[in-house]
Amino acid sequence: MGRRRPGTPTLEEVAAHARVGRGTVSRVINNAAGVKESTRRAVQRAIEELGYVPNLAARSLAGRRADAVALVMTEPDWRQFAEPFFSEIVRSLGDALTDTGIQLLLTLVRSDAERQRFLEYARGGRVDGVLLMSVHAGDPLPDMLAEARLPTVLLGRRSGEEYVSYVDADNIGGARSAVSHLLRQGRRVIATITGPLDLYAARCRLRGYEEALALAGLKSAPTLVAQSDFTAESGRRAMAELFERHPDIDGVLAASDTTAAGALEALNAAGRRVPEDVAVIGFDDFSLAQRTEPRLTTVRQPIEEIGRAMIRLLLEEMEEGAVAWRHVILRTELVVREST
Repeated sequence: MGRRRPGTPTLEEVAAHARVGRGTVSRVINNAAGVKESTRRAVQRAIEELGYVPNLAARSLAGRRADAVALVMTEPDWRQFAEPFFSEIVRSLGDALTDTGIQLLLTLVRSDAERQRFLEYARGGRVDGVLLMSVHAGDPLPDMLAEARLPTVLLGRRSGEEYVSYVDADNIGGARSAVSHLLRQGRRVIATITGPLDLYAARCRLRGYEEALALAGLKSAPTLVAQSDFTAESGRRAMAELFERHPDIDGVLAASDTTAAGALEALNAAGRRVPEDVAVIGFDDFSLAQRTEPRLTTVRQPIEEIGRAMIRLLLEEMEEGAVAWRHVILRTELVVREST
């Protein structure tokens, strides 16, 4: 990314002059919706008075702007793309880009060779920034993009020490609130069906489960934990395994709504009533949660806000360059329905 000449006004100086946040200046520059007309005029006046030239405009004049960002899916298991989470995120990102004039390009990167090809593609100026989702622990692609100084934002993170800019949901707090809800209902043998534990989000949801039990003076037993891959089939299989180990289970937290739907099917096949015998909670709050029988209590992820925040961070990095990594963690909400 090009650097500004000494003495040239920055985005922060424009924001201070207009008495708004730098994100508001970014939205005005990109002609995004949701900015009051009076605020838009104030920002435009500040831009004129300071002589600010947005980096994106300069790139466009130089003929080096692609007007496109890449959404890179790094999930190696193709079945995951059929899950609601992926389509909902793609929709929210597309909605957030609607008024920017920037195209969203979808690409799959699942091997070392594909990583290298994509890096060369992105460094060739074919995209202005990169959005990454479903990044597993140890994936080097975020580091490769950072070293190439390509504006990059992750959905989620690889670990608690992630330094690349990311937007995430409060997975620990969401899982903790779900298990606390089960405990308040008098449930005492509570199991959890995790996602793949090489995903940091799955590990955080497991941690929230363990923390809630510890706060209630209960110990988490390894035999009350089963792993899934977020699919309904893996939820059915995990629930059956858990019942073989603990026939007295009376509560379950599943790491996704799809997994929870599979668990509900396994409980029904075993002749267990929900919620009378076993209460079940999912994670996500997609439309599926209202189509299960009974309707699913779940932890709502703020998908729309996640999409908007990812695009906001990416546009800021595209305009100003990566002067600092930005980390955003958004709140989750427990939505109580008939399954508890």
